[in-house]
Amino acid sequence: MRLGYHSITWGGVTGAAAGVTSVKDLVYRVPGDMDRALREISAAGYRGVEMFDGNVREFAEVRDDHPGSLHRLLDETGLSLVGVYTGGNFVYPEILPDELHRVRRAAEDAARFGAAQLVVGGGAPRAQGIADGDHDRLARALDTVAGIAAEHGLSACYHPHLGTIGQSPEQIEAVFSRSTIGFCPDTAHLAAGGGDPAALIRRHADRIRHVHLKDLGADGATFLPLGRGVLDLDGVLAAVAEVGYDDWLVVELDSYDGDPAEAARISRAWLDGALDRAGLTVTTS
Repeated sequence: MRLGYHSITWGGVTGAAAGVTSVKDLVYRVPGDMDRALREISAAGYRGVEMFDGNVREFAEVRDDHPGSLHRLLDETGLSLVGVYTGGNFVYPEILPDELHRVRRAAEDAARFGAAQLVVGGGAPRAQGIADGDHDRLARALDTVAGIAAEHGLSACYHPHLGTIGQSPEQIEAVFSRSTIGFCPDTAHLAAGGGDPAALIRRHADRIRHVHLKDLGADGATFLPLGRGVLDLDGVLAAVAEVGYDDWLVVELDSYDGDPAEAARISRAWLDGALDRAGLTVTTS
């Protein structure tokens, strides 16, 4: 088992304003300092980092021999880029080619910097609700995304997310019954969407390619460092061990009211004990 952290905590997530009028240019981006984020993630004891497509794209525009290149930063911090997160609406046929254009660009960037996973969110809820055929359209798009990832030596996994048509257990089932894409369970999003994270991990064990960990507040809406909320994360790790998953566990905390480095340390300290309780061994490579 290997431990990573998402850079999102160092500023939250924004999008590119250009995406309002140009679908092909819409990306996720953390507006914070990525140099600081990676150095503090490494100092907290993690060996991997996941980043958004927009941040990786910014690094892709820097020459590899530049002092600020991502290759150099990864080397200096001892981190591996383990995944790049991207997404799309995936239910509107007219814009799908442009969405797939930027998914392909994200896959190219991910492969350039050594990532193994293309983590994908999406499935737009329409103003009038889910239309007939939307889950079919989403599933077909996700299968295409998986094919694009494979062309670049990557594995693609779908991340069910609040605010999408892949939110509830029933919606997740609707997606996975139609698509062969892998699964990235996110503990807090699954719970906030009405699901049991451990049960969903067991249900879709053969699809799991990547795991996001975060805790959830009693209000069902606040994301927290591990061990600071109400989720049965010990039960989640027990399920992870039971299904035989043995790859990256990535802590992804969307925001934190305080020092993001402190949040990373809190979760890392909790993992030390929890992984022992689950019988999971951490490797440092």
